[in-house]
Amino acid sequence: MARFFVLMALFVLPALVIARPMKSSFIVQGRVYCDTCRAGFQTSASTYIPGARVRLECRERESMEMTYSIDGMTDQRGTYKIPVPDDHENEICEMVLVSSPQMECATVVHHADRARVALTHNNGIVSDTRYANNLGFLKDAPMVGCSQLLKKYQEYDD
Repeated sequence: MARFFVLMALFVLPALVIARPMKSSFIVQGRVYCDTCRAGFQTSASTYIPGARVRLECRERESMEMTYSIDGMTDQRGTYKIPVPDDHENEICEMVLVSSPQMECATVVHHADRARVALTHNNGIVSDTRYANNLGFLKDAPMVGCSQLLKKYQEYDD
């Protein structure tokens, strides 16, 4: 009987460990904001946009050929969560702004229109959730009180 357990420990258990399915799914999460002060970056006056459309795009590193694309939409808090079924270790994946439902806040913020995400388990990140940098749109005209708010963000040289 003892030999049975020894054989099982030596042969069956390692085979079960090797045969277990690898993790290969992710959730990409981020938010879409409206730059209400037209500062070019997110401020304390920025608001989040429900119903904004975003897209995850993955491209092959060498040819930049599109290998995967999926659209998503933000919830009532301006947050999107996009399920991704596969590992994309050898690809460049980015979240991209598509459109804003707010007509007065639909101009893309230059440099905040896309955010790279690493979609592989071969990078030391334990969680299956990948957080993308926030993506932003500019309001057509700054809201009242923005000049005072932006003074807080200025750097002063002494």
